[in-house]
Amino acid sequence: MRRLFYLLPLVVFMVLAGYFLVSLRPAHDVHELPSAMIEKPAPTFDLASLGDDKPLALDALKGHPFVINFFASWCVPCRVEHPLLMRLAQQDHLPLYGIAYKDKPADSARLLATFGDPYRQVGIDQDGRVGLNFGVYGVPETYVIDGTGIIRKRFVGPLTAETVEKELLPLLKQLGQS
Repeated sequence: MRRLFYLLPLVVFMVLAGYFLVSLRPAHDVHELPSAMIEKPAPTFDLASLGDDKPLALDALKGHPFVINFFASWCVPCRVEHPLLMRLAQQDHLPLYGIAYKDKPADSARLLATFGDPYRQVGIDQDGRVGLNFGVYGVPETYVIDGTGIIRKRFVGPLTAETVEKELLPLLKQLGQS
């Protein structure tokens, strides 16, 4: 029994050392969270729309690459990324669609009326079912989906100008050419 007690610190050290070796390898991005949905078909959805009678449905978006941004009025990081989304919408760089995640429609509408609406259309996911199917665990989350409906990239947290310029726009350009 005493031998096990003396080996315990060595075992703990070995486990921690292994974890740090894997986590801190040069090619590993600690901010990128893996998603089982990458390179798989986007979950089908057909959501009531915020502001008009036309539903937001995956099948209607297929045919060209597009971006889905899950957001909520109660989400502080969503407000941080909002000016960037507005600039991109004004420059017409992004085929951007929003999904109001676990939010009251009136609150989402008030947010967009106050800060501007960067989305071509917004769907309401009040119960979070669509977000759950996508693997959303917090907002904002942004997904790039190709013209056939395959998820190509997931961005967790607020988008930054650097991320948009170095990753999102080049990916959209690449998908548009294929």
